[in-house]
Amino acid sequence: MKKGWNWSSGSWMLVLLAGLVGSLSGGASLCSASESASESASESAGAATPRPNILWITSEDNGPQLGAYGDAYADTPNLDRLAERSLRYQTCWSNAPVCAPARTALISGMYPTSTGGQAMRSRVQLPDSMELYPTLMRQAGYWCTNNSKTDYNVKTPEDLWHQSNRQAHWRNRPSAEMPFLSVFNITVSHESQLRKRPHTLVHDPAKAPLPAYHPDTPEVRHDWAQYYDKMTEIDAGVGEILAELEADGLSDSTIIFYYGDHGSGMPRSKRWPYSSGLRVPLIVHIPEAFRQLAPADYRANGVSDRLVSFVDFAPTLLSLAGVEPPEYLQGEAFLGPHAGPAHEYLFGFRGRMDERIDLVRSVTDGRFVYLRHFMPHEIYGQHVSYMFQTPTTQVWERMHREGKLDEVQAKFWKEKPVHELYDLANDPDEVVNLADDPAHAETLERLAAAVRGWMLEVRDVGLLPEGEMHRRAEGTTIYEMAQDPQQYPVERVLAIAELASDRRENPTQALLAATADPDSAVRYWAVLGLTIRGEAVAEAASATLLAALEDRSPDVRVAAAEGLARYGSPEQRGRALQVLAELSDVREHSEYTAMAALNAIEALGETAEPVRATIAALPNTSGQEGPRTESYVGRLLNTIRGER
Repeated sequence: MKKGWNWSSGSWMLVLLAGLVGSLSGGASLCSASESASESASESAGAATPRPNILWITSEDNGPQLGAYGDAYADTPNLDRLAERSLRYQTCWSNAPVCAPARTALISGMYPTSTGGQAMRSRVQLPDSMELYPTLMRQAGYWCTNNSKTDYNVKTPEDLWHQSNRQAHWRNRPSAEMPFLSVFNITVSHESQLRKRPHTLVHDPAKAPLPAYHPDTPEVRHDWAQYYDKMTEIDAGVGEILAELEADGLSDSTIIFYYGDHGSGMPRSKRWPYSSGLRVPLIVHIPEAFRQLAPADYRANGVSDRLVSFVDFAPTLLSLAGVEPPEYLQGEAFLGPHAGPAHEYLFGFRGRMDERIDLVRSVTDGRFVYLRHFMPHEIYGQHVSYMFQTPTTQVWERMHREGKLDEVQAKFWKEKPVHELYDLANDPDEVVNLADDPAHAETLERLAAAVRGWMLEVRDVGLLPEGEMHRRAEGTTIYEMAQDPQQYPVERVLAIAELASDRRENPTQALLAATADPDSAVRYWAVLGLTIRGEAVAEAASATLLAALEDRSPDVRVAAAEGLARYGSPEQRGRALQVLAELSDVREHSEYTAMAALNAIEALGETAEPVRATIAALPNTSGQEGPRTESYVGRLLNTIRGER
């Protein structure tokens, strides 16, 4: 990252100071950085030195299940041959384990947790001074095409690409001398295709490699075998594109990237910031004519141990084009003349996934993976309607209800610990949690500090409830709001969020005091922390939670109402349920508030029976054309009504 620190050796106080310095200086150079990038682009566009064409081939919902990555069950001859003449990156993370936030990291070169694009299906505005990579590449004189998926969580200009449709192609450029950046998206492997029936299996399901967390059933084996069938279809699509490149005589002048957009579409891979959800294949081929742009370890059939992630792709593109990446980009180029230092860590995140609210941050150093849960009271396997269409998800949940899972398989249907730590070298399925193992205490502390430091450095807006995030940014962008310590005191918010979510601590008095804080995000986490601790603090907190039902922040009211409805007196429960029912009406409140309230009502189960009829009568939408997220209100209502 630009302006990065080594988080493994700093104390909490140094982390706080670093975050304060970053917050005071982070927004000051945006304009000058953008101007510098434009000047560099203009110089590059007029340069006489030949520049490479660049071809990006990406596929959906797949991890590194390729022959080239050592998977003997996979049948991927075209990609294996490409890898034989290319460099294969051993550890590439998509930053987000689901498509829209992952693609947002790609298109912007920034962590979505710093821009507000971290939640699934959101459309946020970036500052005018920040350009997306296609614009910068166009300014550099490249013909830029996208065939054809976009699915970004940021608003984009209409002229972002020269072409963005199913006909988009390098062949459509106005001149054969014009260098191109052409992106092709292969969608046959998307999660929705893993469950499409009928499907005649090519791979033998009896031989399918199953992760330890999935039960061994015919449905699960069929899904995994079908996934590998789709990997073979990806491979065929890659072969067709490479054949077109060869037929056009462009193979010797084109740098080729192949990568997946996040881990496999199977449950507990997709949507989860483990390595299984974030690790993707990345194969890069650099022809001899442009070998000067390659890293020192480049060789045919080579393997790079350099840690790379999606925020690094935009600056890498610019570097290959001879353009110095602007300072606001948060990744590092890993190819070309402007390649930066290698990362010590890669970071991942989980925010709202469709209609379900969660907050997880993760990190890897290439060997270990650490996850920090800020909502440990929510189970892993929240009912995301789209995910539950997959047969594996359905049979997995049913077997849990029937008590037929072993301890490893049942974990997905239970509440989460605060910390998870896995050793990929000895536990590639990430099922043996080492967080409480004294032998790994130093590793846990180091990686936890890395996550904390990263969240402060990027000024992670995911700590704000989504509705609160948008309210604070009214009249400006979320990124610019977050850079202002007065509008977003991220150090204080992170500190109370860590305290509130750590069930190993019993900071009841500190949380009670924080419910009176002038900042609504601090109050939110304080109230949520009391709710997370449950009956153990109910008597001490009930009066505080009752008062919080009148808080001016609807997110504080939701958190307080869920706590009182769970643990308050009958009279308090009745009042709390009324508040939740009122806040669930999308005609009167934002879709973010309605989603939060409806999630609380569903979690209450039979306790919410007194307002179930009121909830069932609510409309699924406001009746007005709204953001993409509004459909999730309807999904929650349908689930509560029993219409799964």
